[in-house]
This record gives sequence, structure tokens and C-alpha cells, in this order.
Amino acid sequence: MTAADPAFDRAHGALVGLAIGDALGMPTQSMPRELVRERYGRIDDFADGAADQPIAPGMPAASVTDDTDQAMIVARLVADGAGSIDPHAFAAELIAWEQVMIERGSLDLLGPSTKAALAKLQAGASIEDTGRYGTTNGAAMRIAPVGIAHARDGRLIDAVVEASRVTHNTGLGISAACAIAAAVSAGIDGADTAGALKAATTAARDGEARGHWVAGGSVAERLDAFSPHAHRLGDEDFESFLYDVVGTSVQSQESVVAALLLVERGAESPFDALCTAASLGGDTDTVAAMAGAVLGAVHGIRAFPEAAVRRVLDVNDLDPAPLARRLLAVRRSSTKMR
Repeated sequence: MTAADPAFDRAHGALVGLAIGDALGMPTQSMPRELVRERYGRIDDFADGAADQPIAPGMPAASVTDDTDQAMIVARLVADGAGSIDPHAFAAELIAWEQVMIERGSLDLLGPSTKAALAKLQAGASIEDTGRYGTTNGAAMRIAPVGIAHARDGRLIDAVVEASRVTHNTGLGISAACAIAAAVSAGIDGADTAGALKAATTAARDGEARGHWVAGGSVAERLDAFSPHAHRLGDEDFESFLYDVVGTSVQSQESVVAALLLVERGAESPFDALCTAASLGGDTDTVAAMAGAVLGAVHGIRAFPEAAVRRVLDVNDLDPAPLARRLLAVRRSSTKMR
């Protein structure tokens, strides 16, 4: 497997795109759109976290957040497990990660669904029950490695459920994670933007039937309903539509749909789409990270400026290439076995 391997280029692009989107959204996460505009105008490059940044105060430009950190945990566990992820090992890794963040004085800790689920697990609850109310985007934000490791004609949906169950064992949380994983998986197979989005919608519908039922709008139905209208909008109206109508909160049916609409919008200019995500306000780092993973999978690592790739890898001491190779090896091994 060489750098000239198209599948490797896309797998590597997915992991790097996730990190770039995450880092672009770092300084604006959890801020309202009006404040983002007042302070930054439109994000067009990496920026420092301001002293009053609610999650990442003073964090250096191009730094990644929990989205990338947790995706790399998933990537290692999936690669070590030959495509499977042990929920207890995953829970232990997440708890250890948060403790390191606390020791560093970071405010970038576990999300609400994940934190509540792990507290239940530590109190003795079963894996089937810990994530029964997890509806936020924590599973979707870190699921890209599962999409790299599994083809859509294999056990992708089961693998997403396995990776999501401990924290997001609901139809909504699983559906959202299925959408991102399937879009990434389609990209690895060489799908274009339309093909990746079709795969996302199909998988989101399949995922709705898994896990515990919770009330909430369908990821698949919202994507189908919003896409034609979003496609007709100019840039300013499109951004307002995402923020005001689709939503950019931590809720899966908002942020995942927003990310996929940005993938559609960014077919010709992926990096600009991630800058748009970072400029929206709300859960900007996660929206941009999910969009970046899919855009990287569809377009390969050349979708992003070389300087941006180099900077985000250097600042965070990241080298996702070996993990991309290991995840692809899992994918190819499981394909040969079928």
C-alpha cells in the first residue's frame, strides 16, 4: 500500500480532513454567530482561541479538540480489534482521555451524552443501558475510522452500532453516526459527492431502527427535505439557513445534517466549506470535523491546502497515515473473507 494508492489517499484524507475541520472550528465553538462575525468576520484560516473562548481559551491556532482526539482513539481500537471495538476498552480510553484533559486544565472534556453514559457504566449499569438516552453528535463526530475500516456491503451498520452503543445507543445517535460512516466508506470506494450523500441517507435510515427509540427528527428525512432548498441559496442565505433552520447545535439531527449539506456545498472547494462551517457559530468544530472527514474521503488529501495539512499535523504532533493504512488493511481483509 503506497501513497499512490487511491484508497489510501482517501482514507488519509478523511482523517486529516477531520482534523483540519476540527482545528478551524476550535476558536468559534460554542459561540453565537453574531459574536463569531463580530470577532472574526469569516474564518478563512486557523485562529487562536481567545482568552474568553468558552471551551478552548488561549488554545493555539490549528489545535484540534475532542473530535480528533476521540476519533484517533476509535481508529486505534478498531485497527487493534480487526474491525471490532470492545465497548469496555473504549469506555476506559475515553475516561482516561478526559482525565488527561482535566490534568492539563483543559475545558475540552467529554460531551453530555458520553459523560452521562460513562458515569452510569462506572456505577455498574450494563452496556445496553448506558447509552439509552444519548442523542447528541458524539458518536458521529468520532465514527469516521469505522467508515474507513468497513465497506458498505459488509457489517458497517453493525460496526457503527458497536462503536456507538456505550454512549449513544439510540436510533437517533446511531442513525447520525451511520450517515457519517457510510459517507466516508462510500468515499473510500471512490464515490463522488452525490454518491456519498446517497450512502449517508440510506445508512441513516437503516440506523434509525437500531438502539433505543427516542423522539427526534429523522436525520435522513431532514437531509432529503433540506437539500433541494439549500442547493438554490446564495452563500449568505445558505449560511443563515444552516444556522437558523437546520441548526448547528450538538443535537445529531441538526449538526450532522448541517455537516452533510456543507459536504454537498463544498464539492468544488472543500477547504472553503470547512471555513464556512467554522464561521457559522454553534458546535462549529464538530460540524467542520464531520464535514472534513467526508470531504477528505471523497476528494482525497489534495482537497486541502498543503500548508493547512502540514500545519495541523505539526501543531498537534499528528501522523494519521499509519492508522489509515491499518484501517484499510482491516477493510481489505474483511472483504476478502466474504
